[in-house]
Amino acid sequence: MLFSPPLIQGQLIRRYKRFLADVIGPNGEKLTIHCPNTGSMTNCMVEGGRVWYSTSDNPKRKYAHTWEIAENEWGHLVGVNSARANGLLEEALTAGLIAPLAHYKSCRREVRLPSGKRLDFLLEESKDDSRPCYIEVKSMTLMRQHGLAEFPDAVTKRGREHLEELATIAKSGARAILFFCVQHSAAEQISVARDIDPEYAESLLKAQNAGVEVLAYSASLDGQQIKLSGKPLGWA
Repeated sequence: MLFSPPLIQGQLIRRYKRFLADVIGPNGEKLTIHCPNTGSMTNCMVEGGRVWYSTSDNPKRKYAHTWEIAENEWGHLVGVNSARANGLLEEALTAGLIAPLAHYKSCRREVRLPSGKRLDFLLEESKDDSRPCYIEVKSMTLMRQHGLAEFPDAVTKRGREHLEELATIAKSGARAILFFCVQHSAAEQISVARDIDPEYAESLLKAQNAGVEVLAYSASLDGQQIKLSGKPLGWA
């Protein structure tokens, strides 16, 4: 995902009200930008640290800029825009970078289920597997010890509901996948943050026992792009 127009580098003053952040722009100006992340963003940022933000030309937007990447206190880069995860996976699927999913020819986004809820992707038309493949994508950014990325970084009722939907799909005979898009430059392994949301941890275990697959792939980041590397990450 190469950003166009290019990202602008600034300096973080603070994040507040969850969806807002104040930054200092390249010319010393103070800006309020949109923070597209519903989580706690623990260890993803440091006041005074570098940030990179995108710019929209939509005149209806209250805030023209969106926070995309942060540098944390250890110098790691973190993709803080959780809404980018779906686009990153779609790019990787198109490029054939996700080996366990490379044999599917058809890819649809935002698929409505019989329950009325939606999942992020539906893959079909595989010569190797006649089952449709449903995917829910989560952005993973939490890291409390070096190399170990964790999810979630806050209690997530919606995340538990997605797991229940995936488990129902797996029991019906279709393929169901929870895909972690790990937007952290230091990620080497993944884990569930049971201490943050024990109910989510239990729901994930039940979903896996029902046949839900879990895939996690790391992203490479720099000041102008984020890209899934095709490197799978295993459990700690």
